Amino acid sequence: MSHTATLPRSGAHAPLPGEAALFRRTLRCHAAGVTIVTVPGPAGFTATSFCAMSLDPALISFCVATGNSAAHAVRQADRFAVHLLGADDADLADRFARSGEDRFASTVGVTDHDGLPVLTAVPAWLAARVVARRPVGDHVLTIGEVIAGGVRASQPALVRHDGHYVVTAPLGT
Repeated sequence: MSHTATLPRSGAHAPLPGEAALFRRTLRCHAAGVTIVTVPGPAGFTATSFCAMSLDPALISFCVATGNSAAHAVRQADRFAVHLLGADDADLADRFARSGEDRFASTVGVTDHDGLPVLTAVPAWLAARVVARRPVGDHVLTIGEVIAGGVRASQPALVRHDGHYVVTAPLGT
């Protein structure tokens, strides 16, 4: 069944319930890599909004919902780490997506990188110092310049698609 609608322009009016549902349903068609963002405190959350923005200088970004339990800590942080999750990290992604619990309490492989919590058991991570922060709708966009990173293992990436975790695989043989 096909659904087509025109979404309102910004500022025109708040989306109607059907418009918000169409927006969400459409975005479920987009596959996105799953990451965990951490900041000093420690605080952290699961995100699919990670983006590499520039190679020179090396800039990365993410968005956090203003209602997210880690949003205040993110707004106060001068640096952050983004952890790229692999095929075995769905439980870790779920833990950092839940509110109301200490996300770091049972997390294995957390090291202190000058006050920044870094998850060393994930395939790869990048640390960055914040260079820009901007409110965007009901989210806050944070941009950082990469200052450190590490690759522990090469494995299929954890991806979110159609409301489920999936993993990447090469096409063909």
